[in-house]
Amino acid sequence: MPAHPFQAKLKTPFALLGIRVEDDRIAEIVFLRREGDALAPKTRIAARACAQIERYVDDPEFRFDLPLASRGTPFQRRVWRKIAAIGPGRTRSYGELARDLGSAPRAVGQACGANPLPLVVPCHRVLAAGGIGGFAHHEDGFHLSVKRWLLAHEGAAPAR
Repeated sequence: MPAHPFQAKLKTPFALLGIRVEDDRIAEIVFLRREGDALAPKTRIAARACAQIERYVDDPEFRFDLPLASRGTPFQRRVWRKIAAIGPGRTRSYGELARDLGSAPRAVGQACGANPLPLVVPCHRVLAAGGIGGFAHHEDGFHLSVKRWLLAHEGAAPAR
């Protein structure tokens, strides 16, 4: 792995975001603990991603417009397209998405957890039928605090 696998690291109120770029497309956004150091964007597209994330932090209604790397299985991409259609401040359940896709809630949850582009593909807007659900393949801790912050920021759920 290269010494700097990210082309940018952006400090936000909820996390340090590592941004990876491949072929002038955003390939991955990673939630890192806030204690880390920021890294100035090394590419034009990383700078564009940072600027758009900062706009989202200022305005939860902001809609991302970034070139994204194509990843995932056909099923994951179908789930991610459904998630991308969920507007700011709105939520859907894993079960609702599963019914729309003719699938199972657990499969939708696994696809959500595998999402390499959180925020841009807003998997934080997908909740369990009886609560907040997991986030990025985590059921508690740091990642769930990020999900709570994002939902509260959008007015979709109270922060805890």
